[in-house]
Amino acid sequence: MATAFHTGPQKAARPAADPRFPHGPLAVLDGDGSAYGTGGIVLDCPARTVVELVEWTLRESGLGAPRLHRNGKDSDPLIVLTAAAAVKLGLPERLEGHEQRRSLRLPEGHPVVKQVVKAKWRLTQRGFGPWARIYRKVQGRERQCVQLAVLSWDALDERSWPGVAEMEPADVARVLGVYAQRVITPRGSTAVSGMELMTALRPPTRAVQDPQTGNWVPGHNPGSLGTEPMDPAPPEATAEHPVVVDSGWSGGFLNEEAYQWVRDVSLLSDEECTLPFAVGLDLNTAFLAAAARLVVGLSAPDHFRAPTFNPKIPGSWLVDLSHVEVDPRLPSPFTPTGERPTGPAWYQTHTVAYAQELGYNVAPIEAYLRRETGAYLDPWHDRLKSAYVDTLADLGVTKDLSDAEFLAAMERHKDADPAMAAVLAAIKATVKGGIGKLRERPQGRKYREGERWPALQRPTWRPDIRAAVISKARINMHRKLRNMAAMTGLYPLAVLSDCVVYPSPGPSPLDFLPYAASGKPQPGGFRLGPTPGLAKLEGVQSMLWAVDLMEQGHNPARHIKGGDAVLDEGE
Repeated sequence: MATAFHTGPQKAARPAADPRFPHGPLAVLDGDGSAYGTGGIVLDCPARTVVELVEWTLRESGLGAPRLHRNGKDSDPLIVLTAAAAVKLGLPERLEGHEQRRSLRLPEGHPVVKQVVKAKWRLTQRGFGPWARIYRKVQGRERQCVQLAVLSWDALDERSWPGVAEMEPADVARVLGVYAQRVITPRGSTAVSGMELMTALRPPTRAVQDPQTGNWVPGHNPGSLGTEPMDPAPPEATAEHPVVVDSGWSGGFLNEEAYQWVRDVSLLSDEECTLPFAVGLDLNTAFLAAAARLVVGLSAPDHFRAPTFNPKIPGSWLVDLSHVEVDPRLPSPFTPTGERPTGPAWYQTHTVAYAQELGYNVAPIEAYLRRETGAYLDPWHDRLKSAYVDTLADLGVTKDLSDAEFLAAMERHKDADPAMAAVLAAIKATVKGGIGKLRERPQGRKYREGERWPALQRPTWRPDIRAAVISKARINMHRKLRNMAAMTGLYPLAVLSDCVVYPSPGPSPLDFLPYAASGKPQPGGFRLGPTPGLAKLEGVQSMLWAVDLMEQGHNPARHIKGGDAVLDEGE
C-alpha cells in the first residue's frame, strides 16, 4: 500500500471510510510523482509509464470508492494527470486535430497505446482521449479498471468546472474529491457523470436465486431500466431514429422543451412601461426539482386509439389543446415558444393533465402509454439535491437566512471559495447534462439518417423520460406565472428555460414578490431560497433596456445577467 503524507489541515472531502479505499476516490498526479488525494493527502507514485501507473493504482494506491447501491458496482479509481505528468508518461501535452477537442483521440499507432495493448490491457471503444478507461476482463468478482483524465487535453470543460484546470494539483483534488463524495467519481463530462449516477443508484440487475440450481444469478432489478435498450414510440423519437425512418412515420413528434418566450410588445401596458426596472429570477436547478417524485414509464410503449385521458399514466398523447384559453400576457403552457397550439399535437402526460387542471376537457385521439411505471429518478434527485444544498451551504448560503440575507449571500457566494463554487457549477451541469443524455443525438460527419448511433445501445437512452422532466418543469413554471398574476397583477416580460423577467418598481425581487402581512412568502408564487425549485436573482437592468431588446425581437431573459445565458450555460 502506498504511504500517504498529509499536507496540513484542509476543509475538504474526507477520504472514504471503506477500508479497501483508505486514500479516497481519486488522485491528481503531477510531474514529480506526487499524487494529491482528497483530505490533503499526498501519495508517492513511482510510475514512469501509463502501464506502471495503472498497475500502481490498482495494487498500491488504496484509491477507489464503494458502490452507491448494494446491487451496484464500486467506483473505479480516477487518476487525473497534469500536463507535466502526461508528458512524463510519454503522452503529448496537447491533443491536436480538426475535431472538437472532446472527440480527439491518440492514434492507435501511438507508442503509449501500443504499450497498453502489449501489456494485455484494453481501452474502451472510445480510445485514448481526455477521459481514457483502461481495463482487463473481470477475474472472479473483481474487475480491474482505472479511469484517467488528462487536464491539458481539456478533460475538465471550463463551463462545467470553471477555473479548475488552472488550479494547483491539491486544489483540483479537493474540487473533484468533494464532487466524488457528494455526487459520483467522475468518469467523463458532467453529462456522463449525470447519466452514470442514474445507473449507479438504480443498478439494472440484482442477485436472484435460480429455482432449478439454487445458484445466485443476475436478475432484473425492479424499478431500474434493465440491461437492454428499449426503442421509443415513434412520436417520442428524433427524426433520424430508425423507428421513424424504417416505418416512414409522419405523425409528428413530441416537442416538450423548455420555454423560449417573449411577450408581444403591444401587450405592455403604460403602467408597466413606467416601472423603472426589469428583474430576472432564476429557478435553482428547475429540472432537478421536476425530477422529484416523477413517475415515468419503465416498460415498452403500447399504442392506444382514442383512450380516456388518465393523468397517472406516463406516456405521449395526441390531443387538440387549441381550445384552451390563456391570458395573452402569459405564454401558452403547451408549447416551448409560448404560442397557442393550432391543432392536434403530441404531449407528455403532465402537459395534458395541466389542461385538465385549467378546467378544460381533453379528448386524446391516440396515445403511446407504458404499463409498468416508477419514480426512476427519485434517488438521483435526492442525491443531487443534497449535493447542491450542502455545497451552497459551504459557500455561506444556508436555509436559515431571511430573504434579504439570502440575496446578499448569493451576491458573494462565488467569491467565498472558488473551489466550492466550481463544485456547485459542476453539480448544476450534472443535472442538465444527465437529463440531456436521455436523448443524446448522433455525432460526427459520418452519420447517416436511419442508422443506429452508439447512444441507442444504452438502456438509459430514454427520450420519454427527458420529455417527462421538461414537461413537468415547464408546467411548474406556468403555474407559478399564473399564480403571480393572480396575487400581484404582474405579468412576465419574457421566459427562457428556468429564468423569468418581471417589470418591477425597485431593483430587487423583494420589491415585487408577494408576501403575507406576517412577512412570509405567499405560497404558489415564486419564492426565494437555496433549494431546487426556489428562486434567486439572475440579474437587473432598466425597463427601457428590456423593452428595447423586446422590440428588436430578442429575449431579455437571455441577456439580463449580462452576456448570453444560453452560450454561458453551454446549452
